[in-house]
Amino acid sequence: MDYAELASRAGKAKRNSYSPYSRFRVGAALLTADGRVFTGCNVENSSYGLTICAERTALFKAVSEGEHSFKAIAIASDEDSFTPPCGACRQVILELAGNVDVVLTKKNGSSRVFKVLELLPHPFEGKNLKKARRKKP
Repeated sequence: MDYAELASRAGKAKRNSYSPYSRFRVGAALLTADGRVFTGCNVENSSYGLTICAERTALFKAVSEGEHSFKAIAIASDEDSFTPPCGACRQVILELAGNVDVVLTKKNGSSRVFKVLELLPHPFEGKNLKKARRKKP
């Protein structure tokens, strides 16, 4: 699957967004190494902290179905500019998918590709936890 088709799938997923508070619709499409696609949309809650982003929805769906090898994730919104993943999503994408391609799309259909580590250059990773456990107070 090419990235244009992946971005199109993210745009279609955006239609399912439940965003009555922000009116900020986002869709994501996650491409696995074997060519499967998992989609997700943002799902808001009146208690904003309980909201889940489209990227995490797609990733959690894939992982819950046993997928652990990914190529790319596309993100679509209704904005005229590129909508990058939030910091929490960047962290989750890196943790669960690795340094995959992130395809950002604009409302007009144009796109730009980044690697996760370009968007999150100094991540917190599991190896940081191992170091912390070895330290004694």
